[in-house]
Amino acid sequence: MEIDNRIITIGLSPAWDISCRGRDLDWGRHAQIDDQVIRPAGKALNVSYALAWMGLSSVAAGLWGRDDYDEMRRAVGLAAWVKKGSQTPHTAFGDPNPPYRLIDVQMTATEGRTRQNITVVDTRNRREMHLRRQSDLACESSLRQLNVDLGKLVHEGDTCVFAGAMPAGALLEPTVDLVRTCHRADARLAVDTHGPALKSVVAAGLPWLTSPNVEELRELLDCAVEDRPETLAETGRTLLNRMELVLISRGEKGALVVARDGAWTGHAVTQGKVQSTVGCGDYLLAGFLAGVRATDDPPVALAQGLKVATARAWGWTESESWTRAEKEIAVAVKAV
Repeated sequence: MEIDNRIITIGLSPAWDISCRGRDLDWGRHAQIDDQVIRPAGKALNVSYALAWMGLSSVAAGLWGRDDYDEMRRAVGLAAWVKKGSQTPHTAFGDPNPPYRLIDVQMTATEGRTRQNITVVDTRNRREMHLRRQSDLACESSLRQLNVDLGKLVHEGDTCVFAGAMPAGALLEPTVDLVRTCHRADARLAVDTHGPALKSVVAAGLPWLTSPNVEELRELLDCAVEDRPETLAETGRTLLNRMELVLISRGEKGALVVARDGAWTGHAVTQGKVQSTVGCGDYLLAGFLAGVRATDDPPVALAQGLKVATARAWGWTESESWTRAEKEIAVAVKAV
């Protein structure tokens, strides 16, 4: 990737994701699971994984615990790569020398160990349980060091993706300073967070794009917003004096994008078996960013984002290629 055309994902509350899948799981039972996956994650890193699945490189920045930093670096370094001259990503766990890595780890090490999050998926009954711990990596010193590191890392022409929970309270101002640092470098800023941090960066007019779900949009604007395309488009337009694009995730209903020259809604029309909804919003954002980068056309980018998110829900991002998903998953996109 050229140095002036990079996607840099930045996460302040990363985690080790432990995903367990089984059948007929319930309280009080001793059940054997079908599989277990443990990997470094968090919303920002999920965006990097999605880009890698599409054959696109990215830089993974943000915070990570020093105690398990080397373990994370090895896992991310082996998670996705392509053979030289190929656009097909491969899973490379166990290969100590992958020929070309798609995720360049540039995280800032901070004191402590990164939290673990647990997802339990009951595949037969199509239900999930998500067990989350609060991240404690962000503090004044870690945010200050990250700010210095971003000042060296980010250049004009980069797209910086701030994704995941961001600190509030006493740490809100140094958190927003991270976004300002990237803004001063003339990077485009995509922000996918919620709460006071989202309100602050939007009020400051820093994002190029925000990516809320419907509930986060309501929280941002402090008002009730009906989950209808016409209403969401009208609401999204009120934010366009502070940013260029608003990408709204609607869960199983699809997604909607609002730009200064129009608004479009879309959803997948191909039927498939949903394996898990974890991370679908992150994959939607990654697909959309890749589409904008390739075409600068919001409805085309929305269609690509929906295909990537659908592939994630079906489990294809772990077992099938992006080439197949792009060809076989049909989506419908129309103007609002």
